[in-house]
Amino acid sequence: MKFLLLSSLLILSACSSKNDTPELPDSLEEAVQESAFRSSENMKRDKYRHPLETLEFFGLQSDMTVLEISPGRGWYMEILAPLLTQEGKYIMAVPVADKPYFKAMEEAINTWKEQFPMVKTEKATFSPPHNIQFPKNDSVDMVLTFRNVHNWLSQSGEKAAFKAFYKVLKPGGVLGVVEHRALPSQEDKFSKNGYMREADIMEIAADAGFVLVGTSEINANSKDTKDHPHGVWSLPPSLKGGEDDKEKYLSVGESDRMTIKFIKPAR
Repeated sequence: MKFLLLSSLLILSACSSKNDTPELPDSLEEAVQESAFRSSENMKRDKYRHPLETLEFFGLQSDMTVLEISPGRGWYMEILAPLLTQEGKYIMAVPVADKPYFKAMEEAINTWKEQFPMVKTEKATFSPPHNIQFPKNDSVDMVLTFRNVHNWLSQSGEKAAFKAFYKVLKPGGVLGVVEHRALPSQEDKFSKNGYMREADIMEIAADAGFVLVGTSEINANSKDTKDHPHGVWSLPPSLKGGEDDKEKYLSVGESDRMTIKFIKPAR
């Protein structure tokens, strides 16, 4: 009797473990809206980041090879990597983890990967301007970067970054950029407030050889006045000011963002 009971429990446990394994998404909609691979906290930010509309604008397909630049703690990785596992390829280009900030991001990504071993990912090195180690030239269908260009600009790495993007993309490949958008009247490219002028990003991309395909207002936020005491970091999710005007900034929401699609011309 004890043997039968133990056998039954083992069978139930095995079935439960199998059923608890999430199924890989078959479409972008599933990867965004119905995915067990995404954390509930990250999904709460969809109303600001509009991942479905953004990735549709860039033209993402599930059989593409996609290189995501500086994925942070993996907000978009949770969408992209499961979607691309079956027919495509997801490559994360991450900075060298030589600082606590970067180490924390690396640990967050590794924890997620351990939780979902069925998801395939590859890794490249991206610490511009001097340490960029990408896959071979002309091998990637799409390069994506979200709210990162201002960081490279502060280290004079933006030109090296965009040139590397151009080299790794196949002819006809897409570069998708989302970035905090400054007022056109901002005096310089980077005023240490985290915002960048749209025209400057277009110029950097054009200098690297890219052609502008179009822009979208998917991630626009007209409530963002861009004159906050801690720059873009006054707004959620950072809320750098703590309790000072917290409700005010929560009511504004996340930053006003440009969304730009470029292409590497076909030969």
